[in-house]
Order: sequence, then structure tokens, then C-alpha cells
Amino acid sequence: MSDPLELILTCPKSLEGLLKDETTELGLLEAKASIAHVQGLADMATAYKLCIWSRLANRVLLVIKRFPITNAQDLYDGIYKIDWRDHLTATGTLAIEFTGKGSGIDNTHFGALKAKDAIVDRLRNHHGQRPSVEKLHPDVRIHVRLDKGEATVSIDLSGHSLHQRGYRLQQGAAPLKENLAAAILIRAGWPKIAAEGGALVDPMCGVGTLLIEGALMAAGIAPNLHRTQWGFSNWLGHIPSIWKRVQQEASDLSKQGLAKTPLWIRGYEADPRLIKPAHNNIARANLDKWLKIYQGDLATFAPHPDKGQKGLVVCNPPYGERLGDEASLLYLYQHFGKVLREQCQGWQAAIFTGVPELCKRMGIRSHKQYAFFNGSIACKLLLLNIIPQQLVVKRVTAAPNEPSKKASALLSEGAQMFANRLAKNYKQLAKWAKQQQISCYRLYDADMPEYALAIDIYNDWVHVQEYAPPSSIDPDKAQTRLLDALSAIPQVLDIAPEHIIIKRRERQKGKQQYKKQSNDKHFIEIEEGGVKLLVNLEDYLDTGLFLDHRPMRLRIQQEAQGKRFLNLFCYTGAATVHAVKGGARTTCSVDLSKTYLAWAKQNLLLNGYSERQRLVQADAMEWLLENKEAYDLIFIDPPTFSNSKRLEGVFDIQRDHTKLINLAMNRLAVGGVLYFSNNFRKFNLNQQLTEQYHITEISEFTLDQDFKRNSKIHRAWQITSNV
Repeated sequence: MSDPLELILTCPKSLEGLLKDETTELGLLEAKASIAHVQGLADMATAYKLCIWSRLANRVLLVIKRFPITNAQDLYDGIYKIDWRDHLTATGTLAIEFTGKGSGIDNTHFGALKAKDAIVDRLRNHHGQRPSVEKLHPDVRIHVRLDKGEATVSIDLSGHSLHQRGYRLQQGAAPLKENLAAAILIRAGWPKIAAEGGALVDPMCGVGTLLIEGALMAAGIAPNLHRTQWGFSNWLGHIPSIWKRVQQEASDLSKQGLAKTPLWIRGYEADPRLIKPAHNNIARANLDKWLKIYQGDLATFAPHPDKGQKGLVVCNPPYGERLGDEASLLYLYQHFGKVLREQCQGWQAAIFTGVPELCKRMGIRSHKQYAFFNGSIACKLLLLNIIPQQLVVKRVTAAPNEPSKKASALLSEGAQMFANRLAKNYKQLAKWAKQQQISCYRLYDADMPEYALAIDIYNDWVHVQEYAPPSSIDPDKAQTRLLDALSAIPQVLDIAPEHIIIKRRERQKGKQQYKKQSNDKHFIEIEEGGVKLLVNLEDYLDTGLFLDHRPMRLRIQQEAQGKRFLNLFCYTGAATVHAVKGGARTTCSVDLSKTYLAWAKQNLLLNGYSERQRLVQADAMEWLLENKEAYDLIFIDPPTFSNSKRLEGVFDIQRDHTKLINLAMNRLAVGGVLYFSNNFRKFNLNQQLTEQYHITEISEFTLDQDFKRNSKIHRAWQITSNV
């Protein structure tokens, strides 16, 4: 094997350029980078050196043959011609990994099967025995790649992927692969910083992967030094004497590196469950003296106590996956930026993220950005110099009362504009709400069309609903405006960021409004008109209380004394609770949702009511057809659309309201009142009803000051009999 060997080193997509530089430094000749791999020439010693020293590669493949193919038989023949006696014993084990397609081979399993058949047939024809397939720990792992009519056959010298260093047996929920972590550090300039004696710190370190890779670099330790399983161990072309020499050189350099004075490398992790796994990983990497990890979050994070020393802050913050994560992530990034600006002047920072737009909210300009992939997720690495010239000018909104101590935001021009409007609304409505003893109200409802949000106050919580933007709006612009608004809210309202809940509101279909947004129950108690009600800001799209119906509920409370009250489409029973509070003789609440009826029961129990209050799970239309009781006060607030067993399967407010009102009026006692409302903006009341009953539209009287800006939030009518 004195002739140069052709090697292919595979790597994650986006690491090719870095891998080319690394392999060239390690001795690979004529290195060329292509998508997800680098190829070049080397001797056997260099091949071994690449296996033990590469921080970026996944695999080191030794090419043993290339040949053209036009069909599956060509693949078989080309592989059969290789003298497999040079690579594998007849009684050994092998595994085939096949990639690519074409030339009549469009299934990788079929391609792998043809390659396996060719190898075992060749060895059986020579020895009368054949090797067996072993997928996990074969003696030899063979790679076959088909590309543009050419097959490339290689021996995998690495075995398991080289990113599996062996120290990380325990990991967190979203771990970085070790070679990606190494690439982040190399791009961030950590090798140079380490050579100059700089520090390394990760304030959200998880199980310590970035820090361990950084310590291995700083100490000059081969990343795969302690690896015990190799793809070449049982390969017949393996040269143990050369391998032992390469391994010994790496071991000697490791000892020299560990003997050096350790750099200051520290990590902080808020989740206590990850601390022990992190310590275990550090111990397996033999880096106890080089690296320390402590439990703590960003609030407790601080860099090296020696103010004179600088270094690198590296971090892979969470990306967020669930609806509503924008709010919590925004405040995390904002606070992270605040910590960097206040605690890390003169340091460098490297932020690896799948949501790079949030880094703009940190208040520090990046001077370089690199595109990466974390698995299938497109990510960016942003490099920051934390110096005054790179800090964004701080714009502060004056809060209506005292300046906020709970949140500090760097507001963009758009965020400042939104903050001004929010502050204006808050100044007017907060005073009114206090006078009316109202603790839950709508503060903002798309007042500025480009900021299409509904913002509601619930005691010391803020509920934000984002109206889904039309397809004509650039999603990036919509996202930027949402982040602008979320930046301003805690500052203007002087409210803790963790008390801000965000949801996206779109047109709901069928029972979609009943679907949970999470698996937990987050109820808080509010008061309205002397009654207590439970709202849930997190688990469902709606909170359990329609704020715009506050005047209607209070009207029902005022008129309910001694009356029999019927609440159709009762939702969570808030109007029923008000009716009981007002002295209703009996109440009956009907809804199709078991979930909402259980919620209504909780609201009644919360106020000490339960004995005479009927809760009926039924379709309202069907129930009205069967029920023969009379009621003095009826409230109907149906959805625009709803699933039903009758009426062609779907309740449609425009189509079906005439029948609904007629059925309900049949149950209205002499002298009784029916209140009907809905929020369908295109709704038109059937004129035939006005001839049958005495109907008065009362919409303007059922809107409080917080909904005057949106007079079409609902329409309401008072209906009585003409008799």
C-alpha cells in the first residue's frame, strides 16, 4: 500500500469548507470539497491520523474501486471483480451501506443486496465458505455510492460515526452532535482565543458538549483518542504497527496538553436534571480539571471573575417548536443580550440558533454570520464583538406610571411606534378599568393594521392573540412586527415577561376551538361584577371568557331576580354564574362540549352554586325541539359554525338563526326576554323575524369602553313576544 490512497471524508452539510482546511492540515493531499464530503489522497498513516484527529468528519472512507455501470448486473460484476480476500475473511462479517440511485437501481435496499451478493459469491467461490451479514458490529463495513452512472466502493475505516467520541453517554433533549459543536467553535475563532489563554463560557450549556469540545481543542487532545471500536480493526488491510505509532503520538500529545495550566472554561445550566449527566460526560472525557459546570440560569450567569481576562461566550439557545414560543424565546434572547452587554464587555460571543431573527433583539450587531444545518434545521452562527461600537442604541418607552423594573427591551423604530400606541391605550383604559373595578379588559385590538394583535389584560397577565396575516403579507415582515410588539409589551405594561401568553387566531373549523394548545391546565381566578370566574390563558385558543360580552353578562345579572334562566351555547357558563348571582330562580345551561360544561361547573362551584343549576350536554337545536319547559330569561350566543347531528351536519348562524330563534321563542314565558348575539361580521337578521317578534338591536349598549374601537366585535338584539 505504498501508492497514495484515495480517501473520502463525509461530514454534515455546511461543514465541507472547514473539513477541507482541517484535513489539509492533517496531511490530506489534493483535497477537494463537495456537498457533505471532502476527498483527497493520503498514505496509511495519514488515514489513521484523520480517524483519530478529525473533529469534523463523520466517516473516513478508503476508496478501493470506481467503475461505470448502466444496470444492476454491471454493479454486481464490478464488485465481484474486487479481490475481497484482501479485505475480509470468508468466515467474517460485513455490512453494506448503499447510497444513490440510477442505472436501473432506484432502491437502496436492492442496491445493497446486489453488492452483498457479489462479495459473498466471490469469497464463496474461492473458499467454499461465505461471510455473514452483521449490521451493528461487522468486521468490515463497505460503502457503495452510485452517482451519475459511476459506482464508488469504499471501506469504512471509522466504523461508527466519528462524531460519537464516547464521552457523551447522557444528553439533553436537543443535543448538538459533537462535530457540529466543534465546527461552531472553529468558526468562532476559539482555537486562536485558546492559544492566547482566553476563557470559554456557555450560559446555557446543557450536558456540556460545546465546552467539552472546546476543552479538547484547548488541551490539544485528539477527539477520538479513547475510542475503542474502529472500522479498520478487523479489516485485512489494517497495518497495526502504523496505527500504534499514530495512536501513541496522539496519546503523548494528550498527556502534554493535560499537563498544561487549564484555561478558565465554565458552563451554567438552569435544568438541575442535566447537571449530573454533564459532570459524567466531563469525567469520561478526562477533563475534570479543565472544565466546571454549575446549576444556574442567565440571571446568575457571570463571566470570569478576573475582569482583565477576556474570551468567548458560546451558546446554543433553544429554538422553540410550539405555538406561542415566540414570546418566551424573545425575552430569553433579550435578556441574554442584556447580560452580554452588561457583563461581557470586551468579550466575543458566538450564538448558534435556528431563529436568527431573535438575535437582532439582543442589542448587539453581529460582524459575521455563517449558515449551518443542525440535522434538517437551517441554522445560523452569529459572531459578536461585545464592544461599544457594536451595541445598538437603546430606545426606552416611558411607561404610564413608573419605569419598568421587570423587563428591559431594546426597541426598534417599529417597536417604539407600537409601544407609543400601547402606552396611550393603557393610560386611558387602565384609569377607566380601575374606576369600574374591572381587572380584565381588551387593551389593544389591531388598532394599527400592520400590528394585527388582540391584547387583553387578565389581572397581572397579558393574553396576546396574533391574527394570522393574509398570504399577501411577507411572513418575515409579519414575524418582525410580532417581535416588535412582544418587545414593547412588558416594558409599557411593567409586567413580567413570563406572564405574557401568545396564541395565533385563525378561523376555526368544526370543533377546532375545543382543541387544547398544551397538555396542562393553567387556570387563574378573576372577578367580574361580584362573581369569580376561571380563565385559562394557555391550554386553549380561547380563554373561557369573552370579554366583549361583559355588559351583557352584567345586564343578565341585573334582570335575573326570580327568573328561570336558559343559557344556550353556554360555553363556560359565565352568564349563568351572573344569573345566579342576580337571584335567578333556576338556571339551565346547554352546550355540546363536555369540556366546557365541566368548566362551567367549576365556575359555579367557585361561587358556591351547584344545587339547582342544570348543566346539559346536548346540541342546542335538538334540545329545543325536545324540551317543553318555559323560561323567563334566555341568552343565546351561538358560534358562527358548529358541528351538529342535524341541519346537514353543520350549524350555520346565517342559515339557521331563524329556526334557532323560533325554537327558543317557543320556550319563552309570557313577559320574558330573549337576548341574541353573535360575532359573524356579515350577519343579517332575517326580516321575517321582525314581523313575528318585537326586536330591538342593542349592540351599542353591550360594548364597554375597551371595545368601542371595534364596534363590530359582536351584534346583539333584545327579543320579546308581540303578544
